[in-house]
Amino acid sequence: MQSQGATNYSERNFKPVVEQCSGCGRIVEESGAQYCQSYVKPEAKWRLGICNFATHAKPEIKVVTIRVNPLKAAKRASGKG
Repeated sequence: MQSQGATNYSERNFKPVVEQCSGCGRIVEESGAQYCQSYVKPEAKWRLGICNFATHAKPEIKVVTIRVNPLKAAKRASGKG
């Protein structure tokens, strides 16, 4: 939603969105071009991985299970080791 007195994205030097941004909820269209509401240079947000403003992509969370020796765990818990 834009208000009556809003400045144009092209006038404020916003860069058009990149391909990775497609599907994001923060994209606004103005004068036939798509811009990000949150960031001036969307390509910079994708340079190091996932954009932290992206509403359409979630980061992968890797769960690593560690095998614990029950004897060592018991010693640590008793305070003798």
